[in-house]
Amino acid sequence: MNYGKFLKKLIQNFNFVLSNLTDKNKIRKPILLLMVAVSLLLSGCVEYDVGVNFNNSNSGQLVQHIKLGEQLTSFSGDYVYEWLNSIERRARKLEGTAKRISRQEVVVTIPFSNGRELQTKFNEFFNSGRQQATETSAAENSELPKVESNLLVVQNNFLLVERNELIFDLDLRSLSLIASKGNVLADAGAILDLEFGLKTPWGAQNIQRVETAPQPEKKGGRLVWQLQPGELNHIEVVFWLPSPLGIGALLITLFVLGGIYLRYRFMPDPQLQFATKSPVTE
Repeated sequence: MNYGKFLKKLIQNFNFVLSNLTDKNKIRKPILLLMVAVSLLLSGCVEYDVGVNFNNSNSGQLVQHIKLGEQLTSFSGDYVYEWLNSIERRARKLEGTAKRISRQEVVVTIPFSNGRELQTKFNEFFNSGRQQATETSAAENSELPKVESNLLVVQNNFLLVERNELIFDLDLRSLSLIASKGNVLADAGAILDLEFGLKTPWGAQNIQRVETAPQPEKKGGRLVWQLQPGELNHIEVVFWLPSPLGIGALLITLFVLGGIYLRYRFMPDPQLQFATKSPVTE
């Protein structure tokens, strides 16, 4: 996810405010810094909800709900608005749609037709920021937190149903603390509210490979994982989906067999019927 530039801009705005204080106010610099951090901790800055919704094995949507706090937009409104605009552009590039609820809130929906397409679009969307980061200067890149994400979907078809295994890794260890030049500004866990949700027709089973893996909660018919900044988040889940193609093929087969049965069970053979009606010659 492209949180690096976003966080760096937030830090730069803090430093700009503090560096422009008068000599008298510089004495109060620690107090001001504490007040700014506390205001962010109380309200939060970013709510980022990523949801994967499966209708069946051939239909689904990747839904993202991003909401920015007023404190963040007041510090750097132009930058964060451009960040939201870039999210909308990336969504349209992947045949998705974006609904702007307000200047600080947007809902992005990207359709997919199978697990492989979901994997491709998900990784392309969230990792597109890497290419943009390489275009900046080396000095600037060295200050950006590195956030790595990867989604893997493994599908096995059993004619009428399909077994799916979804594996999602998100490395947020670089976001343990938001800091600049050794000065800790705030706990990223309090500023960033990150969630990953999964909704399927028949539910899903969470697989815990490691003890530190986040545990899901059931909310509105879906599983929701609260992602933790400062940690390596690993999500692994298994779920089954109905296969429309397999079910359709079965219904066609049953229809044909039923027609054949009715044909020979209730309708006489035309050749036998013609033989019984023909006159007997002596």
